[in-house]
Amino acid sequence: MPLAGTDSPPFCLAIRKNIFAFRKTVSRFASLPWMQAVYRATNTYRGGISIMKKRNRMAAMLLTSALMLGSAVPVWAEEAHTGAAEATATAANVKTDVQIVTELGVLQGDGSGVTDSYLAKPTTRLQAAILFLRLNGLEAAALAYKGTDNFGDAGAVNESNQAILAYLKANPQLGWTGTGDNKFEPAGPIMDQQYYKVLLESLGQKQDTDFKYDETIAFAKNQGLSQIAGAGALRNRHIAAATAEALKLNVKGGGKTLIDTLVEQKVVDAGKASAAGYASIRLAHDMTLGPYLTDQAGMTLYYFTKDSENTSACADQCAVNWPVYYAENIQIPSELNAADFQTIVRADGKKQTTYRGMPLYYFFKDAKAGDVNGQGVNNVWYVVYHAAVSVTEKDGLGKILVDSNGKTLYMFTKDSKDTSVCKDACETNWPIFYTEHAADATDLKAADFGTIVRYDGTKQTTYKGMPLYYFFKDTKAGDANGQGVNNVWFVIDPTAGKEPAPQQTAKTYAVEMANFAFSQEILTVEAGSTITFTNKDSGAEHNAVSDMLDADGKPVFATKLLAAGESASITLDKPGEYTYYCEPHKGFMKATIIVK
Repeated sequence: MPLAGTDSPPFCLAIRKNIFAFRKTVSRFASLPWMQAVYRATNTYRGGISIMKKRNRMAAMLLTSALMLGSAVPVWAEEAHTGAAEATATAANVKTDVQIVTELGVLQGDGSGVTDSYLAKPTTRLQAAILFLRLNGLEAAALAYKGTDNFGDAGAVNESNQAILAYLKANPQLGWTGTGDNKFEPAGPIMDQQYYKVLLESLGQKQDTDFKYDETIAFAKNQGLSQIAGAGALRNRHIAAATAEALKLNVKGGGKTLIDTLVEQKVVDAGKASAAGYASIRLAHDMTLGPYLTDQAGMTLYYFTKDSENTSACADQCAVNWPVYYAENIQIPSELNAADFQTIVRADGKKQTTYRGMPLYYFFKDAKAGDVNGQGVNNVWYVVYHAAVSVTEKDGLGKILVDSNGKTLYMFTKDSKDTSVCKDACETNWPIFYTEHAADATDLKAADFGTIVRYDGTKQTTYKGMPLYYFFKDTKAGDANGQGVNNVWFVIDPTAGKEPAPQQTAKTYAVEMANFAFSQEILTVEAGSTITFTNKDSGAEHNAVSDMLDADGKPVFATKLLAAGESASITLDKPGEYTYYCEPHKGFMKATIIVK
């Protein structure tokens, strides 16, 4: 027997309201991700071909018939749904984990604050140590420390951070004893296991007493810490998520949470502390279903396809089987968009949280975290899918890849398949994109997304093998200021019918200056290649100066004068033909570089 609230035929959705309002609703929702989720849930895939199941074809026929009936809706059908009157949605009080730890002052960022660029940077050992001190109320004491004995590599950091390192060395009981040979390696990476150790010890759990180091991840999960497990080398966005998760947990040996302790220690303003206790909506991943939404305890959230925008059609026994989800204040991962969550007042007077207009529910047969027993029930109940990457239309560019907040994603043509060559200053300008929640969506297949491990141990998401990036000058959803930069950075059109093609791999070339001539009169290179000039003439100085001038009237490249045995390198990014000369011997010492 079907569950209550799920046994009416599909055309009841149409006849419960005025038919024209229904048509408007269908049109409005057709492009939303939850509608795409219905498409995914009601189709099977064979050899890449989507085949609608027979029962859903029949449902579509019935729905079409209902639309054609229009005004022929019987009175009894309307009365059966009087509880589904359209509700008015109000904005929910929703903050991301990044917003919460930033507003509390727990995460403080760099000179520019907690920016997207900062969040994308790798987390260092020094940052983790500072957060350990802050979460244990010791940061002020460390900054005021005047001891002079320090780690051998303390000179690599500024004066205030040197005080912190000296404090850590003077207090080995804190566990920050360095990496050996009197070194701390302040710029070294931090792994998920190491940061969970930091958080566990901030919660009063001690290594070798409460847990073994090699069991840190599993022990942390049992304590309620799991959001960054498996991330490997961390970036600052990971730190924000894990720290926000820890703040609401109890400290060992008492009934106080970590945020309560920080308030007592005056590390956090008591007037802001309540945000740390917001109910969390999180992302889970199922090997079959993909990524979906859960509550703080990992219990699956569902939507009902018979609901319409900001209106629940689930009442009476249906609401018993499918309890509503509601939270007054909500914390979400930064991968989700706070604007997608709202609150409605149901016909029974209760409040309910909505996601992109669809009311959220639990299922009474789900007993523990990870249960998805409500998926597909009577072909009208589904988990709330989440796709971290989607496709949007951009004027002048067509369809492009964006993240779940609408931020544009880019590829770098100097990269090769599954390899990123963007490092250091490049990475500052082009923060990497990483998600664990790529999924099937309109024009996208989850199988086209992959993960690579970068040179520093952190992870990056790829699309058809090409690493994905943001651009630091894109400040809001819809910006695409990185398109075409230096003719090597581009948005990605997933409907173009072919994989993004990296250019030829850049190489390094050598040109000798010998016998008052360049060793290669005509040199052909790939864009992005480096050319190194070396002077082999004893007693003479040479250089290499471009005939082509830039916008300021200066040579595109010009090395310094090189004495015998000295070298200098240039890099040419733009295709073209570059003639150049040696300045002291311009009349006869000339050559050409062709960049393809």
